[in-house]
Amino acid sequence: MLLRAAWRRAAVAVTAAPGPKPAAPTRGLRLRVGDHAPQSAVPADTTAAPEAGPVLRPLYMDVQATTPLDPRVLDAMLPYLINYYGNPHSRTHAYGWESEAAMERARQQVASLIGADPREIIFTSGATESNNIAIKELEAAIQPDTSLVSVMTVNNEIGVKQPIAEIGQICSSRKVYFHTDAAQAVGKIPLDVNDMKIDLMSISGHKIYGPKGVGAIYIRRRPRVRVEALQSGGGQERGMRSGTVPTPLVVGLGAACEVAQQEMEYDHKRISKLAERLIQNIMKSLPDVVMNGDPEHHYPGCINLSFAYVEGESLLMALKDVALSSGSACTSASLEPSYVLRAIGTDEDLAHSSIRFGIGRFTTEEEVDYTVEKCIQHVKRLREMSPLWEMVQDGIDLKSIKWTQH
Repeated sequence: MLLRAAWRRAAVAVTAAPGPKPAAPTRGLRLRVGDHAPQSAVPADTTAAPEAGPVLRPLYMDVQATTPLDPRVLDAMLPYLINYYGNPHSRTHAYGWESEAAMERARQQVASLIGADPREIIFTSGATESNNIAIKELEAAIQPDTSLVSVMTVNNEIGVKQPIAEIGQICSSRKVYFHTDAAQAVGKIPLDVNDMKIDLMSISGHKIYGPKGVGAIYIRRRPRVRVEALQSGGGQERGMRSGTVPTPLVVGLGAACEVAQQEMEYDHKRISKLAERLIQNIMKSLPDVVMNGDPEHHYPGCINLSFAYVEGESLLMALKDVALSSGSACTSASLEPSYVLRAIGTDEDLAHSSIRFGIGRFTTEEEVDYTVEKCIQHVKRLREMSPLWEMVQDGIDLKSIKWTQH
C-alpha cells in the first residue's frame, strides 16, 4: 500500500508538472518510461537543439523469450516486498509464519496447475536449475537395460507439442524415469503429471507472466523419485534445494499459476485467433513463406516462419519497431542457423531466413496487424534487393546452379 501510494503521488506530480504533454504513441510503438531520449555520442549545438521528446519503444512480440509481469501477479507480490518480509524458515515468530504460509499457498497454486501434490513441488531459481537437478539424477539412474528420457513439452523455437502422455506411458511401462521441460507449456496448455505419467517437470516463472529468477521442479513422490541436491546448505525445500526461499518471488509464481489456471481456455482461444490472423495475412500477401514445425501439433502462440530469399537478421533489423527473434534467446548470440530447424530437415538457407513471432496474453489485434503490415513491406523491399529473388522470378532453378568458390 505504501508503494502504491508513492506511485500515485509520483503520477500526480508528473501530470501536474509544467511543460508540454507527450504526444500519443505512434501506432505500433509504445512509450518508454522515461522523459527524454538518450544523449547522442556526437556533440551537438545545444543552443539550436530542439527539446528531446519521449522515447518510443517497439511493440513486444517475443513472449517465448520472456513474458511481461501480469499486474495481478505484481499485486500479489507487493505486500511481501514491503510489509511481510520475514524469512519463511524462521519458525519462532509471526514474521516467519506469515512468509511460510504465503510460500505454502504458492506451492499449492503451482501444484494445482499441473495436477500434483504440493509436497512434490520444490522451488528453484528457474527451469534451467530444475533441468539440472532432474537430469543429474536421471543420468545416475541409467542402467544397462534402461534409457534416459527428457523431452521439451512445447519447443521454444517452433512451438511443436510433443506427445507427452504417450511418451509417459511408454516410460512407465518400462520403469524408466520421464522428465519434461514444460517452461513453454505450463499455464498455456492443460497438463496433468499423473495422467501423463511424468516423474519430473521443470517450470519457469517468467514464461507465465510471473517474476524472473524463480521456478519450480515437480518431483514425483509415489513411486518416489530420489534426487540429489546440487548444492549443500541449510536443507530447505526438503533438503533438495538449500537456501532461503524468496517469498515475494514464489508468491508471484503462485499467483501467475493461479491466473493461468483461471484464464487458460480464454487465453488459448484468443491467442489462436490472433495467430491465425497473422499467418493468413502474411501468407496471402507474400509467396515463398514456410511455416516451420507441425501445424497440427502446435502451440499457436509460437509462430516460426521462413521467408525465402531474405536474410533473417536483415529482416529483424528492418523490423526495428517490433521486438522479434530469429530463435531461442538462450542461443541468440550465435550466428549459426537454428539447430532446431536443422534437426527437422530445414534447408540451411531457409533456416537463416526464419523469424519467430510470439503472441501472448497482452498482444492486441492492432499489434498483430501492424507487425503483418511492416513484415510484408520489408520482405518485399529486401527481396527486390536480392539477386537470388530476381533469378527465381526469371524462372531459374537455383538448385540446378553449380556455384563456384573463389
